[in-house]
Amino acid sequence: MLGLGADRLRADMSRLLALLFHQGVLDEQFLQLQQLQDESSPNFVSEVVNIYFHESEKLLRNLRGLLVDRELSDYKKMGIHLNQFMGSSSSIGAKRVRNICVAFRAASEQNNRAGCLRALELLEHEYCYLKNKLHELFQLEQQRAMAAGVRYPMQN
Repeated sequence: MLGLGADRLRADMSRLLALLFHQGVLDEQFLQLQQLQDESSPNFVSEVVNIYFHESEKLLRNLRGLLVDRELSDYKKMGIHLNQFMGSSSSIGAKRVRNICVAFRAASEQNNRAGCLRALELLEHEYCYLKNKLHELFQLEQQRAMAAGVRYPMQN
């Protein structure tokens, strides 16, 4: 018999995912990613997302670095980084992050430094929100798996 905690944690995970979809933070690509996870790779989604986080933080540092120097903003290089960020965000279903990247790229194509700075602030904020919520989801998943693995003796 599964512990009641596992059922509660599963419900908490479902509510959190529903909220993230309702807010437009995630899209159906995240569900497709989840479908690739199975018993042979139980941590597949968290591993892929953690790679995304690691790479995204490098991209954010690079973008910030390109905008720091007022004289030498390299908008072409910025566009390359944004294309990478958009692609990786799309691949994990990070819809709002991807959408901000699209707006950021439009500002960079117009050499609009002020627009790029605003977009970078939004992107950093949205990325942090996504990261915090997905970490919360993965913690719930880990707790659920642990709770599900605990077997309680049947009481007579």
